Amino acid sequence: MVWIPAGEFEMGSTEESTSEVCTIFGPKRDAGPAHRVYIDGFWMDATEVTNEQFTAFVAATGYVTVAERPLSPKDFPGVPAEALVPGSVVFASPDQVTDLNNVRAWWRYVPGANWRQPQGPQSNLAGREKHPVVHVAYEDAVAYATWAGKRLPTEAEWERAARGGREGQLYTWGPELKPDGRWAGNIWQGRFPVRDTAEDGFAGTAPVATYLPNPYGLYDMAGNVS
Repeated sequence: MVWIPAGEFEMGSTEESTSEVCTIFGPKRDAGPAHRVYIDGFWMDATEVTNEQFTAFVAATGYVTVAERPLSPKDFPGVPAEALVPGSVVFASPDQVTDLNNVRAWWRYVPGANWRQPQGPQSNLAGREKHPVVHVAYEDAVAYATWAGKRLPTEAEWERAARGGREGQLYTWGPELKPDGRWAGNIWQGRFPVRDTAEDGFAGTAPVATYLPNPYGLYDMAGNVS
C-alpha cells in the first residue's frame, strides 16, 4: 500500500475538454463545481485488485459475486423466467454508432459473464492473473476489502489519490494526453466505440503497473478498466 498524505486539494472540475478522449471519458458536468476539500492521510493499494488477489479471496472465503448469483423474479417483474440467468455486461464494438449517449450500443448483457469468465462462458483467466479483476459490484468490492482488512476509499479520498498532489491537471498524469509523445495509460485510441487501434499496446485491459505511477506511487488511476 501507499501512504497518501493529509492535505487540502481542489476537488472536481469545471473544465470541458474538446479532445476526443475527454469528450467520452473526461470531465463531466457532475464533476463541478470545483471546491476545496481537506483530507486526512490514509493508505491505498498501489494497484487495482488483480485476478490472482481476488482468486485468493474467493478461495479463502467461498464468496460468490453478484454476477454469479441466481436472479430473483421479484427483482425483475415481467422478465421471462428463462431470461433470468446470472451474468454481466461485456463490451463489444459495434459496426457503427450514431449516438454516444446510447451505451447499449457497445455494452451487452452476456449470461455467464463474471470475474472468472470476463468475456463470457468461453473465456477464463489464463494469462490474466496480473490483470485487474472485473465484473465486481460494489457489494463484492466491500467484501474483498473487509477480508483484506481494509476499506474502500471515499470519493474525495480517491480523487485526492488520483491527482497525486497535482492541482488543476486534466489527467492523472498531468496536463497533456501524451506526455513526451508517449501513452501514459491504457485508454482508448481510434474511433470510439467502433475500433480501438491499441496504440498504447493493449486492446482491453493491461496487467497492473504497466505504465508509470503518479507522484504518490499509484498506478492506473485513469484507464485500464471502465
